[in-house]
Amino acid sequence: MKTLFKLLLYLLLSFSLFNQNIFASEKIRIGLIVPLSGDNSLIGEKIIKSMRMAINKINDDRIEIIPKDTKSNPIDALKVSKELYKDGVKIVIGPVFNESTKYLDDLEDVTFISFTNKLIDNPKNVISAGVNAISQLQTIEKFKDKNNLSKSIFLIPKSQFKKEIEEAINKTKIKHKKVFYYDREPTRLTKQIEDKIELKSIFRHKRNTPDNV
Repeated sequence: MKTLFKLLLYLLLSFSLFNQNIFASEKIRIGLIVPLSGDNSLIGEKIIKSMRMAINKINDDRIEIIPKDTKSNPIDALKVSKELYKDGVKIVIGPVFNESTKYLDDLEDVTFISFTNKLIDNPKNVISAGVNAISQLQTIEKFKDKNNLSKSIFLIPKSQFKKEIEEAINKTKIKHKKVFYYDREPTRLTKQIEDKIELKSIFRHKRNTPDNV
C-alpha cells in the first residue's frame, strides 16, 4: 500500500505542476477523503498513516495533504469535497468506496482519484485507481499468451459486478470459448451444477446409443 500511495503522490504532483502555475515556494494542496468515523474508520486511519509515510519518502515540503471524513456515505463525501474546493483544493485522493462517488460530479473542476475498482457509472471527474476488471483481464490475457492457452471459459456471478465484467470482456476482446453465469446463493449454485451434470449425462448417453433401425 505504501508503494501505491507513493506512486499516486508522484502522479498528483506531476499533474499539479502541469496544470497549475506552481512556483517553487508554493504549496501543492491535495485533499484526502476517507472514512474516519463509523465502521470503516480503521481503513481511513491506515490510509492516512500510509500517506504520511509516502510523503516522508518523497520529502517535498510543498505537498500538503488535507484529510476529511466521508463517514462512508456519498452525502458527506460531497460535503467535505465542497469544503476542500472552497479552500482552493482541486485534486482529491479518495473516496474509498464506489458508493461515495455518487454526487461528486457536482464539483466538475475537481479531479478525484478514488480507491474503488469500479469503472461503470463513475462520474467523469473520478479516476478509479483500484485494480479493476479490465486490468485483471489484461493480466489473464498475458498469462494465456505466455502459456499458449486458448480454450478458456468465464464464470461470472449474477451480482452487481456482472455488467462490469461483461463490459471488460468486450473492451479487452479477450479470446474465450464460453461464458457461464452462476448464482452466488449456495443452494441455487448447487442446483445449477447438478443440472449441468445431468444435462451432460443425457447428452453422453444419447451420443453412445446407436440409432434405432
